[in-house]
Amino acid sequence: MRNIVKITTILSPFNLLAPHSCRGCGLIGEPLCKRCKNYILSQYKNHCPNCKAENKTGNCPNCKNLPETFVVGNRQELIGKLISDFKFSSARALVTPLAELLDETLPEITGNVKIIPLPTIPKHIRARGLDHTYLIAKKLAKLRNKLNKSYKTEKLLLRAKNTVQVGSDAKTRNSQAKTAYKLAKNAKIDKKATYILLDDVWTTGASMKSALKKLRKAGAKKIIIALLAVNRLN
Repeated sequence: MRNIVKITTILSPFNLLAPHSCRGCGLIGEPLCKRCKNYILSQYKNHCPNCKAENKTGNCPNCKNLPETFVVGNRQELIGKLISDFKFSSARALVTPLAELLDETLPEITGNVKIIPLPTIPKHIRARGLDHTYLIAKKLAKLRNKLNKSYKTEKLLLRAKNTVQVGSDAKTRNSQAKTAYKLAKNAKIDKKATYILLDDVWTTGASMKSALKKLRKAGAKKIIIALLAVNRLN
């Protein structure tokens, strides 16, 4: 049985910025200690990000337009702190535990698998000094390839417009997302491959639905959605 720890520690500024202190309990040595990682996994109950209904298989009976979808947790909990620290404080050491959490929650997949990170707005990459979704996708592929060498990360989707969705209302985000992505030049779709569309947070779902539509239109047959967090599960 896993050791479970309730996250009640109030973190100091040093804890938040130090690259090797646990973001959950403050323990020095790792960006996410094993006990806090196990705590996140112990709380794991897969939910549909669209309607919030719980489902174990990834197939939501209420949202049949979505493919198999897997979510690590709730943005308002510890997973949200990890994502924010990685993205906005450039805490690169957090890429490993974030990818490990995805690896633990995604099903085993046979055959050719391509991990497609949702593209980050270019000016955000310049400002933060990293492309967070791409780095997580690369690390996830590396973890999976320890047993199965069929995983590959591809920048199949690109930003078509430099739109900024942070803080926008749902109507605006949906409107922006319709033209947000394009296929990379000379992109080739393997109809026999499984495509994992990966993003950090589902807020309104506009970005993911737009990327999903673009990938389906290009000819992808088997698609899985992988998310680190959903905004307001409860």
